[in-house]
Amino acid sequence: MKILIPILTLGGLGLLFGLGLAFAAKKFCVITDPKLEKILKHIPGANCGACGMAGCMGFAEGLIKGKCSIEQCTVMQQGQREKIAEVLGVKTAKKVKAVATLYCNGGKKVKDRFIYNGLQDCIAANMIMQGQKACSWGCLGLASCVKACPFGAIVMTAEGLPRVLEDRCRSCGKCVEVCPKNLFTLIPEDKKVYVACSSPDSGKDTRALCSVGCIACRRCEKVCKYDAIHVVDNLAIIDYNKCTSCGECVEVCPMKTIRIKNA
Repeated sequence: MKILIPILTLGGLGLLFGLGLAFAAKKFCVITDPKLEKILKHIPGANCGACGMAGCMGFAEGLIKGKCSIEQCTVMQQGQREKIAEVLGVKTAKKVKAVATLYCNGGKKVKDRFIYNGLQDCIAANMIMQGQKACSWGCLGLASCVKACPFGAIVMTAEGLPRVLEDRCRSCGKCVEVCPKNLFTLIPEDKKVYVACSSPDSGKDTRALCSVGCIACRRCEKVCKYDAIHVVDNLAIIDYNKCTSCGECVEVCPMKTIRIKNA
């Protein structure tokens, strides 16, 4: 009896706890939609937040509940969008991929005003007199965009400038957010011409600081047959709704500021 009583007591306690756990599991279980797992298989999984939701799981749940659209995920490939649309039983329009583009071509061509020995971060450097570069509008070259990109789509060149690898860029916009100079813009992948400058300074002042900056000469404006480029506040601006990427403006630009992407 001395051995039997402890065995029966432990057995009874085990049964009681087991029943309690079974009840709790049934009472508090989270019922998941079977569509959730299927959707998650086709989501990039970067958790970049570009969609405005709380990560990829939040985005998937939002799709099921109708709180967001498939198009809100900018990093998703067209094939992935179509797969998710099939799971949800909806249609999705074909989306033109946008690629991050740097509106600066200065880098080492622009002299430093002072020696910066602080934290190797563009935001930190920009807090000190707008950075070390003589052109206060240009790239500081401290690779904050490279560190921020979750897809490894940006690398630094020998010229001290970030270079976007188009095949890796997923349009998440992290580089746009992190750049203190607002030098990155997402433009359609099929639009190849861009203005590699962001300075609104006069042509004379720009030329004094940078050998490749826009000097507002308006040659590009005059040569464009499609009325797609105009000089606004001393800077050439391209209207991508009109631009055909013909390259005429690239040919006439005396400063080589207007460029073909990755050329």
